[in-house]
Amino acid sequence: PPRGPRPDAPAVGHPGLIAGKGPDVTAHPFPTRHIGLTDDVVAEMLAVLGNDTLDALIDATVPKSIRQTEPLRLRGLDRPDAEDEVLAALRDVAAKNHPLTSLIGQGYYGTVTPPVILRNVLENPSWYTAYTPYQPEISQGRLEALLNFQTMVADLTGLPLTNASLLDEGTAAAEAMSMARRAVRGGPDVFLVDTDVHPQTLAVLQTRAEPSGIEVRPVDPWNDDVGEAFGLLMQYPGTSGEVRDLRAPVQAIAARGGLAVVAADPLALTLLTSPGEQGADIVVGSTQRFGVPMWFGGPHAAYIATRDDHKRSMPGRIVGVSVDTRGRMAHRLALQTREQHIRRERATSNICTAQVLLAVAAGFYAIYHGPEGLTDIAEHCRRLAETLKAELVDGGVEVETATVFDTLTVRVPHRAAELLAKARAEEGLLLRRIDDERIGIAFDETSRQQEVEALCRVFGVASTRNHDAIELPALPGGLARTSDFMTHPVFHEHRSETAMMRYVRHLASLDLALDRTMIPLGSCTMKLNAAVELEAISWHRLQAVHPFAPADTTVGSQQLVRDVERWLADITGYDAVSVQPNAGSQGELAGLLAIRGYHRSRGDTQRTVCLIPSSAHGTNAASAVMAGMRVVVVDTSDGGQIDLEDLRAKAAEHADTLAAIMVTYPSTFGVFEAGIVEVCEVVHEHGGQVYLDGANLNALVGLGQPGRFGADVSHLNLHKTFCIPHGGGGPGVGPVAARAHLAPFLPGSSDVPAISAAPHGSAGILPIPWAYIRLMGAEGLTDATRMAILNANYIAARLADAYPVVYTGEAGTVAHEAIIDLREITRTSGVTAEDVAKRLIDHGFHAPTMSFPVAGTLMVEPTESEPKDELDRFVDAMLAIRDEIAAVEAGEIAVEDSPLRRAPHPAEDLLTGEWDRRYTREEAAYPVGVRRAVDKYWPPVSRIDNAYGDKNLVCSCPPVDSYDA
Repeated sequence: PPRGPRPDAPAVGHPGLIAGKGPDVTAHPFPTRHIGLTDDVVAEMLAVLGNDTLDALIDATVPKSIRQTEPLRLRGLDRPDAEDEVLAALRDVAAKNHPLTSLIGQGYYGTVTPPVILRNVLENPSWYTAYTPYQPEISQGRLEALLNFQTMVADLTGLPLTNASLLDEGTAAAEAMSMARRAVRGGPDVFLVDTDVHPQTLAVLQTRAEPSGIEVRPVDPWNDDVGEAFGLLMQYPGTSGEVRDLRAPVQAIAARGGLAVVAADPLALTLLTSPGEQGADIVVGSTQRFGVPMWFGGPHAAYIATRDDHKRSMPGRIVGVSVDTRGRMAHRLALQTREQHIRRERATSNICTAQVLLAVAAGFYAIYHGPEGLTDIAEHCRRLAETLKAELVDGGVEVETATVFDTLTVRVPHRAAELLAKARAEEGLLLRRIDDERIGIAFDETSRQQEVEALCRVFGVASTRNHDAIELPALPGGLARTSDFMTHPVFHEHRSETAMMRYVRHLASLDLALDRTMIPLGSCTMKLNAAVELEAISWHRLQAVHPFAPADTTVGSQQLVRDVERWLADITGYDAVSVQPNAGSQGELAGLLAIRGYHRSRGDTQRTVCLIPSSAHGTNAASAVMAGMRVVVVDTSDGGQIDLEDLRAKAAEHADTLAAIMVTYPSTFGVFEAGIVEVCEVVHEHGGQVYLDGANLNALVGLGQPGRFGADVSHLNLHKTFCIPHGGGGPGVGPVAARAHLAPFLPGSSDVPAISAAPHGSAGILPIPWAYIRLMGAEGLTDATRMAILNANYIAARLADAYPVVYTGEAGTVAHEAIIDLREITRTSGVTAEDVAKRLIDHGFHAPTMSFPVAGTLMVEPTESEPKDELDRFVDAMLAIRDEIAAVEAGEIAVEDSPLRRAPHPAEDLLTGEWDRRYTREEAAYPVGVRRAVDKYWPPVSRIDNAYGDKNLVCSCPPVDSYDA
């Protein structure tokens, strides 16, 4: 129910930072902690801009045509909460969950997160506030952690090429299906799927296959004729628990010219022969049970591995090994030309971020336990399953699973409902209902002998065996693993907590994250991820919840879902929201599929053209193609606006086939386009729908609502606007919001196909935006937007004389980000945007977004969380760099000899060997403005050779002797 005001505080508002109104600053201090500016500082910044008030700046920047006429209202929230109130409210919500002991399995398992990983990784801002490692020189720690993850996956799967994580097992299987289709030319558009796959994986495959014209055909590949197909997916072990030899089906699909795809449990692979050794071409799966909580479905790091033949079509990001300018080994993202930002509608995937933080945690879990520890855990699970199987068989209960790892399928004619209820009511156990006659039981790391004994009571059989004492039956021939795995020293050297703690700390020290410096990345919104917002994600009642648990045991988690969906609808002006998409890329796809579903429901199956401005984010075009649409590009004017005349012409030309337009607002160029309402009207007049990319919603909250000024559907990035941390490239949540006529076509609605594996996607991190929204309140959220716009315009104004801004609105202002132009500087001096980015490292800064969306530029987004001192420090660094550029322009030093081209400067370069450079060691290490005792960050490597890394791709840990320099 709505909460009334406290007796000692007015009903609205945060403490009046902007307009000098609202309650006393001590009443609800959180917005003052989230927003980095105070009243007096705001006045100073406005003076630089020549504005008398912040309202005047906002009025000049944000078009009246999109402005909200009433202040933002959030249903059920009359005022913001203090931090202690939010935590108390979250505890009340969590208490509504009843996480009974889950033996459901089906891809989600209980696990133990080692406290050293929970505290030092998942709860450590050095890890969770880091950005995607596009600047590798300041990302060596997280890149090494991801390389460890890739090595673990490569070793377990028996395939040499892996990436740095995907979103979940279902979407990873869909990516593998797309890979197989690209690799097999000329065959039928048929993808075979083992009838023993997890049902949620099948659902995602069907969603992704239909727009692409792929037929997903169920098959029993061990008993049926495989037939003609470009690929075959098998589950290993199956969702029933059965462990089958993969070799015969692999050979059968290969004989037909198709690829064999295997969805494999990585814990089982410690005991079972790897799919790669059995001939599989692609292996996917989830690393959830490697120390990552179930979290009501996510976030969890999926994996994909393949043969070297398919490296150019691998989705997502690959961490590889290269060298720096001094020949030192260094890590970087490899093969970046595959990125959808560049390839657009020819992209191999629309994946942008994935689940990096969870991949890092899973990799550290493998390091913590080592191969022996993982094998012990796997054997523990198998012992429990074999013990229960023996007891049930002796008691006359039919067990269908012949070869067992950790899961049993038990046949109980006409008794499934009765036994499920008995297990829950009498023993506190949740089992899986397969159908009316079959029950699934899965053991995991947290299971104990007492669960076996309890299950014996449920089934009415005697308990005579102890799992620790039984003799395990031998696995059938060829199924027992004989090959070594995880032999690299990294998986053997950090077994004590002291060693583990220091290794985690060492890697974190190599990086720059938000805990050390502003990260001024345009289009990525690196704002504060407050500790209070993250606190609840480690609570047992929110962690230990299976996504397919009975609804009455997950009431609290469901409330979090409903609350967040309702508040996002209030903020955006849409009628319905689904949080199922677990990344912005999936939200894009879900929105376009909703449009597709709407047109098809009306019989307009010919509407397949998607208009996309040339300025759009690269994922837009990739998502459109995945949704079965044909991309038609709309021109962008010299001022960065959508060319309305070209739009009208393209809309008229394709009037009979127009499905949608995809626009980003504010635009990717960092401006509020005055013509956005007209854009929507033109598309609607020609029968299309408007997809508004909500990546930049942080510049709209409280000021304009897409659902009210003409858009039909949007995805939102909770990892940008609503404070879910970036985590080095994930997790993210990409909810999709729509107007009423599209709402029936959103994922989770009636019979709409699944867009991700779990019903509510990455529900485990929804406490973060839930807390953020309640802490800020409607007025605080609006103030955050206003401050983000102020900060961006302040930086643009202070840098204007040194670096012109490429695009501005009609009043000469920018939105929440500014594109700084270096193209003329490059022409006159040879100094590139990359040179400036690398020199910023010597100043202790992460670089802005480089050469996107305009080549030769830097896109700066400061966010509302940064104080003026940090903004000024960044500006001063940029101005100091401009002075160094001026020296090159004046002929005082050649660009090749300048600190700009030689940046960044590791301590090793400064302290060893002869110094043969045209500038001093001090100028290299301490550029003008760097405070030695406060700011200095020492990069571990100098500039990395990207071309070398792509030509010599190594995506697993090299031998230790290769590190010798």
